[in-house]
Amino acid sequence: MSLYLGIDSGTQSTKAVILDLDTGRVVAEARAPHTLIAGLSAGHMEQHPQEWTAALDAVISEVATKIDRSRVRGIGVSGQQHGFVPLDENGTVIRPAKLWSDTSTVAECALLTKKLGGTKAVIRRTGLPFLPGYTAPKILWLKRHEPANFKKLRHVLLPHDYLNFHLTGNYFMEPGDASGTALLDVRQRTWSREATAAIDRNLADWLPPISGSHEAAGALRPELARKYGLSPEVVVSAGGGDNMMGAIGTGNVSPGVVTASLGTSGTIYAFSKKPVVDPQGEIAAFCSSTGGWLPLLCTMNLTLVTEQFRALFGWDHAALEAAIAGAPAGASGLTLVPYLDGERTPNVPRGTGVLYGLNRRTLTSGHLARAGMEGVTLGLNYGLRRLEKLGVKAKEIRLTGGGAKSAVWRQIMADIFGVPVVAMVEDEGAALGGALQAAWCDGWRRGEKPTLAALAAKTVAVNESTRCAPNKAHRAVYAEMQARQDKLSLTLRETFERLG
Repeated sequence: MSLYLGIDSGTQSTKAVILDLDTGRVVAEARAPHTLIAGLSAGHMEQHPQEWTAALDAVISEVATKIDRSRVRGIGVSGQQHGFVPLDENGTVIRPAKLWSDTSTVAECALLTKKLGGTKAVIRRTGLPFLPGYTAPKILWLKRHEPANFKKLRHVLLPHDYLNFHLTGNYFMEPGDASGTALLDVRQRTWSREATAAIDRNLADWLPPISGSHEAAGALRPELARKYGLSPEVVVSAGGGDNMMGAIGTGNVSPGVVTASLGTSGTIYAFSKKPVVDPQGEIAAFCSSTGGWLPLLCTMNLTLVTEQFRALFGWDHAALEAAIAGAPAGASGLTLVPYLDGERTPNVPRGTGVLYGLNRRTLTSGHLARAGMEGVTLGLNYGLRRLEKLGVKAKEIRLTGGGAKSAVWRQIMADIFGVPVVAMVEDEGAALGGALQAAWCDGWRRGEKPTLAALAAKTVAVNESTRCAPNKAHRAVYAEMQARQDKLSLTLRETFERLG
């Protein structure tokens, strides 16, 4: 009888689930919040990594009280992608981590791109362009803006890797999350000498070697094992980025499954047995944390936007749902370009939000809220259509994350995407993915060599009561709105750059 602990450390909180592998069910959960650093300049998004470790300790300690601790065999950690955690030679955090949503590195992206010969040359060498969300330009930003801190730099970790370091004391990276740094040759799963050297000749020495996703980051540190009341034999798996772990937690470990993760940001991704490199660089050619690849689109504005509208009108979630359901599909033509924090797909880091179609009929709370929800979904569909052009076609989309709980949003997604959508029984997909990867790693360690597909088959399930099919009449409305949002976005990009 084996239990596995899955952790998901996101922008707003850290979640933990306990998976009973024998029954395939989650038997305990816990959550602890953490916060962004307030008062930073526009474009800067940072957190103290010490908040992540405090939240991690809290959720593990809490779920441990709800189970037979002697049965826990492994821990798997999911973390927000792309964050830059700079450590000195002693493993001490030098400064706060710059996050995936930090867009202060536009100039650094331009410098790196020029140094490597232009965007097309960068994609040929690594598979990914340099974008403000990725880790690489954040490292160069530190070198250019905080040289005293850069001189102390001896280890570079991503958020989930830092949590693994906290748990094991080991510096470790696997291909999935590492591919989101823009420093990895995603085709070969090795660090790119050209990309690392473009930042600093010593950077390659400050990155951990790339290990297999089925390998262990290490064993739980004895002092933490005592603190949590767990065995020091508990294995900490490789872990991965939240999207990579969300793929595992939704059964997206073989071709044909497409997942949408609906959190602060929005992502859609699919498993592939070979690299899917977008010559335009709009779809991220990530590796998976399962031994394959995970072509992915990401928009920076999802529940970030819907929550802003909810707060604006002082609603709870039920009131938001009711207001949106009471407004017509298409919000009577009111269209939102939802770039409240800039945007990554399309790459508009200096973009802002724009409402088009305001008049006396549409200037209502219901129309505004519906335009917000439709606007961010149309933004996701921009990338979904690009995925289809690269050969990744969805027949059904599995939903995970907080947004998946909304019935009205599920229907809007089905109508805009044009395929059925369905939520999962376990909506903490990334945390569940961490637990499943821990079971996979533990099995390999014991010589059993289980497959993730087999582990997911006995654990992952869709919630058929949430399934939504596209409404044909609404499809036509949204096709017109998509064309309008696309045109607005293209027309405004020069303005964004000039005024940004």
